[in-house]
Amino acid sequence: MTQVLVYFDRVEAHLTPAQAELLTHADALGEVVVVTGSLPGEGQSSAAPLAVKGVTGVLTGSDPVGSPILPPDPALAELITAAAKELDPELILGTDTPDSVDALAATAVKLEAGLITGATGVTASGAATKTVLAGTWHTTAQISGGNAGPLVATLRPNTASQPEPAAKEPEVVELPVAASSAVQVLKQQPLPKSGRPALTEASTVVAFGRGVEGDLALVEQLADELGAALGASRVATDAGWIDHSAQVGQTGVTVSPQLYISVGISGAVQQKAGMQTSGIIVAINKDEDAPVFEIADFGVVGDLNEVLPQLMESIREIRACKA
Repeated sequence: MTQVLVYFDRVEAHLTPAQAELLTHADALGEVVVVTGSLPGEGQSSAAPLAVKGVTGVLTGSDPVGSPILPPDPALAELITAAAKELDPELILGTDTPDSVDALAATAVKLEAGLITGATGVTASGAATKTVLAGTWHTTAQISGGNAGPLVATLRPNTASQPEPAAKEPEVVELPVAASSAVQVLKQQPLPKSGRPALTEASTVVAFGRGVEGDLALVEQLADELGAALGASRVATDAGWIDHSAQVGQTGVTVSPQLYISVGISGAVQQKAGMQTSGIIVAINKDEDAPVFEIADFGVVGDLNEVLPQLMESIREIRACKA
């Protein structure tokens, strides 16, 4: 059976949607062991969040490795490498986040292994599928050669279902790896919580652009109505209407939600590159010639200040009928 090592930089009290999906992917491929820099719990760590179908064990450091800092603790790559030498896996998988990519890239160098980022799927034989050329083409890559190491790959979110729970927690084994002394945390400050899901992991995204003219009230209401993440075009982030971390596009983040609602965004090629692999794309723009309509599944030509209130009212009516 294929041995799959799944890497998470840290595990909190609850798995993120992307982490949970990755475990579903891994379970379909073979026997799954998770390696992580830290587990939740004071004093004695708990593997309770990893009590899901397919996870047979958990490897972690002798002390917590990798505080939530930037850049990631270099000891995380040492931890993954130690776990790989312990298990000799055919596959090493991680979530497609900047921190995971950094740690897994360093690991791939140490193991002389192939690395593929942003995959949408991986097979037990080590083939990875992904979109390239700004999402306009699908390709498959596979490591080759007699001395090739394991395939190291990161997978995009929203490409699998959530895993089934397991009856008991997996066993935790500590490896002799500790946090790097080269990294010193001087101060930590939590990011303000919006109550919305993370942009790169959300199943629904409401993104806005120049058309909102700096007034985010309606798009924020729509996002909250749908339980969606809030994204933006570069024009909107450059204008200071929202933090640059919300930028979707070629120079921002790439998202692949099940539903992407574009509000007041023209849809230039740079923006398309970050969202055109979404499941369903809904575009709202008063310019009927806006490029976004070329890739939208549904389009509404109209003033967002008139369309969004009607859209939210319809959503509430549908919910009331189902209640």
